[in-house]
Amino acid sequence: MKIQLSDHFTYQRLLHFCLPSIVMMIFTSIYGVVDGLFVSNFVGKIPFAAINLVMPFIMILGGFGFMIGTGGSA
Repeated sequence: MKIQLSDHFTYQRLLHFCLPSIVMMIFTSIYGVVDGLFVSNFVGKIPFAAINLVMPFIMILGGFGFMIGTGGSA
């Protein structure tokens, strides 16, 4: 199904257009949570705090990458 901006959008077509990005962000968020659980349980509190300090910068870079990748595929 080819989607063009001049077409009439229904909720089903909009969901079909946005679903890959939504699923990708959900799996990326779950990966971050599971990574934090493993680090806090097996390594300790100080490395977990270091990951929590660095993670916003990594997420900003990942957001730019997702944005460029999604725009490139559109």
